[in-house]
Amino acid sequence: MITASIVGASGYTGGELLRLLLDHPEVAVVQATSRQRAGEFVYQTHPNLRKRTQLQFTPPDTLQPCDVLFLALPHGQTQANIEQYAQLAPRIIDLSADFRLRDPQTYARWYRQPHQAADWLPKFVYGLPELHRDQLREARYVSGVGCNATAAILALYPLVEADLLDPARAVVVDIKVGSSEGGARGNPGSHHPERSGVVRTFSPFGHRHTAEVIQELGLERVSLCMTSVELVRGALAAAHAFVRPGVETKQLWRAYRAVTRANPFLRLVKERRGLYRVPEPKILAGSNYADLGFDLDPESGRVVALCAIDNLMKGASGSAVQCMNLMFGLDETLGLQFPGLHPV
Repeated sequence: MITASIVGASGYTGGELLRLLLDHPEVAVVQATSRQRAGEFVYQTHPNLRKRTQLQFTPPDTLQPCDVLFLALPHGQTQANIEQYAQLAPRIIDLSADFRLRDPQTYARWYRQPHQAADWLPKFVYGLPELHRDQLREARYVSGVGCNATAAILALYPLVEADLLDPARAVVVDIKVGSSEGGARGNPGSHHPERSGVVRTFSPFGHRHTAEVIQELGLERVSLCMTSVELVRGALAAAHAFVRPGVETKQLWRAYRAVTRANPFLRLVKERRGLYRVPEPKILAGSNYADLGFDLDPESGRVVALCAIDNLMKGASGSAVQCMNLMFGLDETLGLQFPGLHPV
């Protein structure tokens, strides 16, 4: 059995990791740390795990060596302690934003501070299997993925892979997000009375996840626009772009079919009838799937590329477990086959 520990296991992504790893046939969770909740049973924080485990939170300074260490910490804490964590496990998967960007100057630009462990940046592989499957099989250190970046990247990936986008035109990705993106502690903006019923744009330009889209897809003229909607889980990216002159709808069909056939968790959703004709985050809750869709205006060449995900799964913990499977030579779908629920 692969021994796994989770640092910062009391948050939403930590809870999802516990849920997934406790049911994983090849993994034994040996420690789950929380500084504030040390000594408490994990099910007291994550009540869906009642009768699934008697594991208790332990203080971070009691971490023991293991085969793989998942770091689900607030931004900045991993980079400050990466040398210490590397002594505890030969493989590390960091779910924070600390090691997503390869270039220290790019990091400083988007995060407005210098990186504390810049020499470690090239050691990490960006943890999106659809783009880096072969590298992940050989990786020792894997970064997390931004949930909004994941939705934006996967929406556009088939178009970029098939070289169908007009490089002279800018790309704007409108992303609707649920409240769980705010984390377990929340903030005034995620307080229920202030959030209920709203459609609130909170980052029209300059969101940090934009840097990941630029890095991973090579798109320089791209902008993310973030809007909160009344969801708990889920993100829906609608990328507005333009295809090269002469590109037809059948070429988009080929591009999306090729990518979804090659990746077990990507599904093409483009139906002529029925209620769920396009990607919908709601039915992906708890699932590691990403549903992709598109539509093209042949007169203007404008394409709307869609991707729906569960931000805590494909946008965080699900992708992390998928990466772990690849790192240990396992079937990448192991422990991740839950298809979601309907109705919800």
